[in-house]
Amino acid sequence: MTLPFDLSPLAAVWMAAAFFVAAFIRGYSGFGFGALVISAGALVVNPLHLVAIAIIGDLMLSAQQWLGVRRHIDWRRVLMLFGGSLIGVPLGLWALTTISENTARVVIALYVLAMCLALLLGWTLTQRAGSKTTLGTGILSGAANAAGVGGLPVVVFFAAQTIAPTVFRATLIAYFTLLDLWTIPLLLHRGLITADTLVVTAVALPIFIVGTWAGGRRFLSAEPKDFRRFAIIILMALALLGLGKALW
Repeated sequence: MTLPFDLSPLAAVWMAAAFFVAAFIRGYSGFGFGALVISAGALVVNPLHLVAIAIIGDLMLSAQQWLGVRRHIDWRRVLMLFGGSLIGVPLGLWALTTISENTARVVIALYVLAMCLALLLGWTLTQRAGSKTTLGTGILSGAANAAGVGGLPVVVFFAAQTIAPTVFRATLIAYFTLLDLWTIPLLLHRGLITADTLVVTAVALPIFIVGTWAGGRRFLSAEPKDFRRFAIIILMALALLGLGKALW
């Protein structure tokens, strides 16, 4: 039997494990779901095959959190970011679908490394972010979401400001929901949602749900902040491996 995306059995097992770990980390620390799915998957398959799977999974997980966060959403930030993403997603899709698989791996890996370094080094804004900066972040986020990793620029942008944790989390969830809803039809239009995509997504969704539930139970003793730092290091290691695979 031929597996979706021509995956070998070993590669399929790797992807299932990557899906679970990404969901666990999302459930425990709220960080890096799409980036982990894409970075881990890029080691065994064309990363563009996984974009829709990561985005649909992220949309499902975000939808589960809406009721608990809706009172804390900063809608001004959400709408400014989303306005930028309306421009960014089509541009990103155009760029990624005109380059080779290995070039896509290099671009995604370098981008993930840059975002992770900004988070690890604690980059901060020297002055209050205005509308233009927020809109520009939305454009960058939208372009990156064409590769399923649109969350990282917004996390870096919010972490560089003084934002209450409840508002930080709620605003991210609201924005990611709108971003994913905008990205999915464009992926379909570009031919990046296929029968294989639907099969893998159907298999992956239960893994995502169980992984998020397990992460939410917080079986680990680490504080979420410390665990998030550990997740960033894992993400950087995966990005470096992907970069090495592409260059090799």
